[in-house]
Amino acid sequence: MSAPEPAIVLDGLSKRFRVNQRDPGLRSAIAALFRREYVEVDAVRELSFCIDAGERVGFLGPNGAGKTTTLKMLAGLLHPTGGRAQVLGHVPARREPEFLRRVALVMGQKRQLSWDLPALDTFELNRVVYEVERGTYDARLAEMRELLDIDAVVRKPVRTLSLGERMKCELVAALLHGPEVLFLDEPTIGMDVAMQLAMREFVREYNRRHGATIVLTSHYMEDVAALCDRILVIDEGRLRFDGSIDALVRRIRPLRRVSVRAAVSEALDVLDALGERVEAQVGSVAYDVHPDRVPEAVAALLALPGARDLRVRDAPLEEVMRELFSRNERLGLDEEEGG
Repeated sequence: MSAPEPAIVLDGLSKRFRVNQRDPGLRSAIAALFRREYVEVDAVRELSFCIDAGERVGFLGPNGAGKTTTLKMLAGLLHPTGGRAQVLGHVPARREPEFLRRVALVMGQKRQLSWDLPALDTFELNRVVYEVERGTYDARLAEMRELLDIDAVVRKPVRTLSLGERMKCELVAALLHGPEVLFLDEPTIGMDVAMQLAMREFVREYNRRHGATIVLTSHYMEDVAALCDRILVIDEGRLRFDGSIDALVRRIRPLRRVSVRAAVSEALDVLDALGERVEAQVGSVAYDVHPDRVPEAVAALLALPGARDLRVRDAPLEEVMRELFSRNERLGLDEEEGG
């Protein structure tokens, strides 16, 4: 029995933009009317990876790394300059009706909802556009209204909703046709903590119930850590890492962070021999130590007066990502989990 085909395949995918530029000032503005200068910008450079059906994958990188450009190519909104992309057996750039019925792109800073109308009107419009049978539509809408708790807002004009409420409705509008692949670009932007938690739980539950493939970009590392079993890291349009969060943390920050709440004393000079002190303030202290020295560090910290709330954990993902992108030495394309 042959293995199932991946849901998403990229092979050397590239995107180059031709951008005009000029110096500031009136003289340059007038000159640009007659002769423009252009530069070539490589937004995505020879990306290659596969994503299996049903995976939840975090797609990470700094601003300008090429994340949104890649998602737009996978959704069929942009044509690649080179290479090949395939989603559910379709070439996205062809924008075949059958392909469009099977995918959805939700962008936190873009909207599809009609500004002056209730969200329910956009939901109904999408039902007609995607030719969703009425019974199926009613069942899906009821399920999502319950999971996202939006009954109180779907009848209000969209312009009166908070950003978090609007993003919930945007997600519902994108899912009413039952897409098999969901591209999420900053879906929790502007949300408070409670709404972020609700959105994560909804995405996780949608993936569990429908087996949908999820590709998520987010600057909130909590979103990625909570939802994604695998991460792809890109920088300057190139793939830098493909593997699990644990594998990335072990590669970039192999030390373990040991912390405790205690009465901090002059004994810190002795404790500093255990590892790198990353926090020392009234009532708490934390060290990054080699895994082999964790038992020794735990014993030393528990010996502090009033020691309580001991924690041993990996470095926060935000710190790992910051260190990754600040390095001159970049991870190679073959540095996958276990490599």
